[in-house]
Amino acid sequence: MKTETLGTLLTDMRSTAPLVQCITNYVAMNVAANVLLAAGASPAMVHAEEEAGEFAGFAGALTVNIGTLSPAWVAGMKAAIGGANAAHRPWVLDPVAHFATGFRRKVTADLLALGPTIVRGNASEIIALAGGVSSAKGVDSRDPVEQAEEAAGRLAGTQGCIVAVTGITDFVTDGSRAARIEGGSSLMPKVTALGCSLTCLVGAYAAIRPDDPFDATIAALAHFAVAGEQAGKEAQGPGSFAARFLDLLAELDGAMLDNRARVVRL
Repeated sequence: MKTETLGTLLTDMRSTAPLVQCITNYVAMNVAANVLLAAGASPAMVHAEEEAGEFAGFAGALTVNIGTLSPAWVAGMKAAIGGANAAHRPWVLDPVAHFATGFRRKVTADLLALGPTIVRGNASEIIALAGGVSSAKGVDSRDPVEQAEEAAGRLAGTQGCIVAVTGITDFVTDGSRAARIEGGSSLMPKVTALGCSLTCLVGAYAAIRPDDPFDATIAALAHFAVAGEQAGKEAQGPGSFAARFLDLLAELDGAMLDNRARVVRL
């Protein structure tokens, strides 16, 4: 990572404890807040239109997840994005099942037009967002990450943003550079809201490297992957995994992340 290591970013993120405004769904709020606290960031679940734009002006980063949509929430999302853009803060879009209904497709198109710094989704979401045909019907991905890599590159080039496709092996691209991040555990899809929480963690790393969202995204995904892999080795099932995963997000330090992360730059 230029002259920096992944561990340097983790150390800086934790020492800064960036304030991350998380507009996320009802299912994910508690899990995402705990993930950010364990990793070393400071979460704030602020979504009301009346304050979301003002709050985004002083938060380190904004994350927007469309998992549970309503017109009032959409108004809050747009206000927050306006505040983040005006203050030159990075923001992350998580287009959860954006292809499922006409309402979701319209909202996602509107948000995408506002210029996210980073888009994070599963393979099915990214394929569909880039104009391809996905096999998914809901929030779960039915497409492998490798099938979304070309779509991710196109989307990144068209949008001028970072695109992260997460799954068994994560893929990150800015349209010219790319990287794969290995790790995680097969138990992760059995614990609700971990993908949504990862979006929030991407925001935390972007907050400390607003001028380098590509490397910030890689660092966030590596932090998640290393913690998930170790938790999977120690857990007896999804319940014990969830608790151990939070512990490992907190236990990892910069040296451990540099030692254990498996990142291949392409």
